[in-house]
Amino acid sequence: MATDKEHGEGNYKASRDYNERTKRFVDSGKVDEAAQDAAPHDAQEAAEMQQAEEVGRSHAKGEDPALRKGQGGKPQGQR
Repeated sequence: MATDKEHGEGNYKASRDYNERTKRFVDSGKVDEAAQDAAPHDAQEAAEMQQAEEVGRSHAKGEDPALRKGQGGKPQGQR
């Protein structure tokens, strides 16, 4: 068992760092630009992204119920 209290499950320092960097990014006003840059550029890329999402979902144990909170029963991204 690791004696390092800084790493592993419950790594508060990494979590705090991630949250701070995420907040800075959101506050920068660049979210929409980044979303547009991440969008598929053509039908082939859209199909590849859809296939990759399906592969990822096939490995999942199930949908996180928290995704449905406040969404009228629809997962995020499908409003």
